[in-house]
Amino acid sequence: MTTGAKGWLTCRQVLNIMVIFGFMLNYALRVNFTIAIVVMAKTLKNLTEGAGGDDLGNGTALALSGVTSTTEESVIAEEDKFEWDAYQQNLMLGSFFWGYVLTELPGGRLAEIIGGRRVFGYSMLFASVLTLLTPIAAYTNYIAVVILRAVLGFFLGASWPAIHPLTAVWIPPMDRSKFIANMMASSLGAAITMPICGYLIATIGWQSVFYFTGGLALLWSITWFLVVFETPASHPRITAEERNEIETAIGAGSKAKKPTYVPWKSIITSPPVWAIILTHGASVFGFFTVVNQLPTYMKYILNFNIKENGLLSSLPYFGKYAMAVLSSHLADHLRKTGALTTTATRKIFTAFAVMTPGFLMIVQVYMGENRSWAVGIFTLALFLNGAVTAGYLGNGLDIAPNFSGTIFGMANTLSSFGGFVSAYMVGVLTNDNQTYGQWQIVFWILAVIYIVGSSAYLIMGTGELQPWNNPPEKGAIENRETEEGVPLNQQNQNNK
Repeated sequence: MTTGAKGWLTCRQVLNIMVIFGFMLNYALRVNFTIAIVVMAKTLKNLTEGAGGDDLGNGTALALSGVTSTTEESVIAEEDKFEWDAYQQNLMLGSFFWGYVLTELPGGRLAEIIGGRRVFGYSMLFASVLTLLTPIAAYTNYIAVVILRAVLGFFLGASWPAIHPLTAVWIPPMDRSKFIANMMASSLGAAITMPICGYLIATIGWQSVFYFTGGLALLWSITWFLVVFETPASHPRITAEERNEIETAIGAGSKAKKPTYVPWKSIITSPPVWAIILTHGASVFGFFTVVNQLPTYMKYILNFNIKENGLLSSLPYFGKYAMAVLSSHLADHLRKTGALTTTATRKIFTAFAVMTPGFLMIVQVYMGENRSWAVGIFTLALFLNGAVTAGYLGNGLDIAPNFSGTIFGMANTLSSFGGFVSAYMVGVLTNDNQTYGQWQIVFWILAVIYIVGSSAYLIMGTGELQPWNNPPEKGAIENRETEEGVPLNQQNQNNK
């Protein structure tokens, strides 16, 4: 591949492709154990779906649709199964979250300092190696798996916020919604990789899941460092035309001051920042609740086993990614043509993606006993939620590109608790009381959270650059001129 050469892919197109596959594999490394534990344990205990923020439930159902039918004739020998009790199984599943929540904020800030290419690339590289070591850990002791999964979460947690600083350097402002939509490739990865893992388990054995996903991620990591570079200026194969186009669009050649510190007080007291945090929390909470608890609701209330229908299980994932791509292209088009301001665009698509599912949950309260209505409403809610990429998800790049990683790290740290909280909420409300009346309470709570979260963004959100994006420098470094968006470590080298 001759990146940047005429007739071939541009450097930005290569970056787009790598990010799409990166997030697909990121998701695969996260949930492969969730799938494999079904056959790794001799007895599958009562697992706490969603504990630790993993997308269990609907996603696992998709994988299981390819496993359960061949369980009795499985190639898995008894010596390859483990005597893990319910506590041990839940501990191994939940340990991922311990590390994941620790590195969201530091990962975002680190990407602003040393660059998103390094943070995202090394996070995936180390995570892929750990994935390849998972079978050895399983045969050693369940504690080894707990530690390995916690460290895996530690690395993958830093990967998500690292994309925003990379976007600030490589992608022109009017194209950023489309690029942020690449993050939703994680949903596409769920729809594709989970049934593949189910097939591998049923035909080769559970070990193959870790070798397959870990091997692909390792290959991706090596390729990433070969074809992706920190900035357009540092890319050896970029054309002069493409570099000039990017740097002109983002103002990299204007020698704007790049902050050397984080204005924490300004960020923490900024209403636009809290608009992003609150809306992201509401959106992720709703997503986890719908995805993870749908199979339980369908089974106990509608007497319908959604796990038997792989297509139905995968629809929300395909739909969410499709909506992310379509809405982001439309949003950037509206901004480019001047039909809508950035602020109006972000608010309209956020309301569409987060508030509309809230109203759908109200419909679910009254129509949820009907199987067709229930499945249709759940699927539509997740489908519409994909439009967050055109709304608040990339808004940190609008208001403060210099601190976009930090802002997303803050938002994702808090929202990471969504999986645990939603599972706990549903468990408390429906434990030994699986009635439609109790589930109506769940739907009302979802409706309120969706609507309140999106309303916070409509009130406080904005697409305008905030003054604290370039805070006044201190002391001797006050007169230093550097390029906005360029990682600090690279700026230091350029100034020597």
